[in-house]
Formats: sequence, structure tokens, C-alpha cells
Amino acid sequence: MDTGLDGKVALVTGAGRGIGAAIARALALEGCDVCLLDRERDEAIEALADEIRALERRALTLQCDVRDFDQAERAVDQASQELGALHVLVCNAGITRDAVVWKMTEAAWDDVIDVNLKGCFNMARAAAPIMREQQWGRVVAVSSINGLRGKFGQSNYAASKAGLVGLTKTLARELGAFGATANVVAPGMVMTEMALALPERFAADALADAALDHLAEPEDIADSVAFLCSDRARSITGEVLRVDCGQYI
Repeated sequence: MDTGLDGKVALVTGAGRGIGAAIARALALEGCDVCLLDRERDEAIEALADEIRALERRALTLQCDVRDFDQAERAVDQASQELGALHVLVCNAGITRDAVVWKMTEAAWDDVIDVNLKGCFNMARAAAPIMREQQWGRVVAVSSINGLRGKFGQSNYAASKAGLVGLTKTLARELGAFGATANVVAPGMVMTEMALALPERFAADALADAALDHLAEPEDIADSVAFLCSDRARSITGEVLRVDCGQYI
């Protein structure tokens, strides 16, 4: 079945590595030209751009701090101008600054809320007029099951990821009349390079929570995002798709 993504233009935040890189790669494989956006334009993101170009799709790398309203707007404008359109926005950029609430600093709270939640708002605010005008669009926010259930030591992260759900459901209502959908993917623990660098007990605890006998890989999240961006999901909006191997059950 044709996914309807061939020739579409996608912008992925936090695209330099891990889940973001996997999402960018998956969208390119479905036929999208991709703008790779991250805080740094390093060798990893440039190598990913070359990989996408080898698939005969266009790739644009942009350096942007999504916390900055003006930078986000300029990035969306540049991506849409250089690639000719903007059909898909994936808000994946995120950070953690873990501490129990009585030890959490104001800076740790603000940093996580600003990147994870305000960053998505900034990008969606800039992309929405484009999607309205072209009468088509896809917005996918990468949240977390910890935004649905809470997590010890992650009040800032859980709050930011819960906020993404409310923000995205509102985008679904506001953009629906213009042919655009907005959905959330909520991973559990994903075996990224960052996760693999943690002590083994973290993965062991996550696996003990899971209903399945494995933990998700970045490609599992990427395939779910690609599905929600495709024509196969044209009647799905305002939904939260958990991709967590059953950790949340």
C-alpha cells in the first residue's frame, strides 16, 4: 500500500542520533526529503544526511535551539524554502535532568520544560500556518510512558512529556479542519546509545516491567512515527501510541 509520503518534506528535531536519527532514516525510506535539526551540526548528523542522499532523497541539516522561539521560526522558514514545502513535523528533541523533587533546582526544571515542551510548541507554532495553507500535514510528538504514569526522580521530565500529550491533542483539534493530524508516540525504555551506557540494572528493571521478552529499539519508534505520518493513519488524530513492549500495562 502506498504510504503517501513519497515526495513529502519532513522536519525532525533532535535528529542527530538515537531515536531522532532512526525517525529521519525511516521517513527517508518512505520517500520523504528530510530536514535534520539539532543543536549541533556534527559529524554524526552530516553522515546521516549523506546516508539519506544516498537513498536519492534530499537532506538539509540545520543547527537550532528549539527553546528559542525565533530560532525555531527561522528553522521552519529555511526548511520550507530550501526544500520547497513542509508536510511533516516530528518533535523529538528532549533532555533529562533527573533529581527527586526536593533536590531539583529551578534550572533543571526550566531546562527540561523548555526543551521538551516549549521546544515542541515553538516548532508547531511555526509549522502550523504552512500546514493550514497547504491543507495537509502531520505532527508527531515523541513523549514517554513516564509522562503518562510518572517516574521517581523525573518530575520535570514526566511533566514535560505529559504536557506534550495535552499540546498535541489541542493541535489535533485546531489543525483537523485543515487536513492535518497530530499524534503522540510514547516509548518506554529504548535501547539507544544513551540507554546502553547506563548501568545494566536500568535495562533489567525495564525488562522486568515489560510484557514482551525484549526492549524496543530506535527503529521500533521510527516505524511507529512513519505509520502515523502515512496515509494509512489518515483517520487517526489526537491519539497516544505507546511503544513500550508492554511496560505500561
